[in-house]
Amino acid sequence: MPVRTAIARDTDLLRRVLLEAYNWNGDHRFTAEQLVAHPHAARYLAGWPRGSDFGVVAETGSGEPVGAAWARCLPEDEPGYGFVAPDVPELTLGVLPGHRGRGHGRALMEALVRAAAERPAPVARLSLSVEDGNPAVLLYTSLGFTRVGRNGGSDTMVLDLRARGL
Repeated sequence: MPVRTAIARDTDLLRRVLLEAYNWNGDHRFTAEQLVAHPHAARYLAGWPRGSDFGVVAETGSGEPVGAAWARCLPEDEPGYGFVAPDVPELTLGVLPGHRGRGHGRALMEALVRAAAERPAPVARLSLSVEDGNPAVLLYTSLGFTRVGRNGGSDTMVLDLRARGL
């Protein structure tokens, strides 16, 4: 599965992926319109890409998008769900319906971790938020993310890239 760097023209895809991440359990808690209007959700994509943003997109061999993962630093006064510190990028991951359960999430996460380590100013840690019951927690823990906090019904997890030798 080809994975490439996410660019500005991927914003609509990232918005679709964000919607899938918010509706991970299939209950359609948010519509696309609600997500766009939700100020907390907007933090993950407003002005994409900003200078410190980075991400990856997985595509089929014919160029059909499969999913994406990206990371963004958020300020302390407008934190994300998995906020740890202003200098710790919070990541978002999503695989589109029909492509799940085939290892695309792992490929995206591994590519994003590599991208973090290869930045001009390498990223030391990545954070994320995972809701209770989300099976993606198994992927995150297998990649070395550890629970560092709790926010409502979600765990905040961090991956220390230095501990992985990256």
